[in-house]
Amino acid sequence: MLKYFKRLKEYGNFILKIDPACRTLFEAIFLYPIVKSIVRHRIAHYFYKKGHTTFARWISQAARKKTGIEIHPGATIGKNLFIDHGMATVIGETAVIGNNCHFYHNITLGGTGNEKGHKRHPTVGNHVIIGTGATILGPVTIGDYAKIGAGALVLTDIPPGATAVGVPAKVVKVRDLTILPKDE
Repeated sequence: MLKYFKRLKEYGNFILKIDPACRTLFEAIFLYPIVKSIVRHRIAHYFYKKGHTTFARWISQAARKKTGIEIHPGATIGKNLFIDHGMATVIGETAVIGNNCHFYHNITLGGTGNEKGHKRHPTVGNHVIIGTGATILGPVTIGDYAKIGAGALVLTDIPPGATAVGVPAKVVKVRDLTILPKDE
């Protein structure tokens, strides 16, 4: 139980660091819908992995009704995913999200409906920022430290450190990842 509270405090501190509108640890933990959504996703994901898929979906749908953030219980999410505002966010079943990512509201990590095989949704690396209204479809990979602009439609892989914008998304800049501080 202590481990759970320690992890929740770490998550709250991440939100405090990343969101200038957040003033206190209490506010981060108890007033941000992403925290409720992630806690419920972790529970739903546990049951999903154990084969209790209907119960897992029930938990995830209850969280969606409460927060406006729809995360399929099959999605794999690393630590410290922050979805600013959260509303109208959809994360598909086979999506994989790395650590310390910052998403804005109204984004979709979905399938195209044309995928063959198990992997139908995007894989998002660590430290990725995805802007409001972005749509990322299919089994594409978004590299570590990439940035996806608001309203972008991503249908192809985006390399690490790249900034992609537009419909369809095109890479407009690539960041030199060798100059990152050690703590990032």
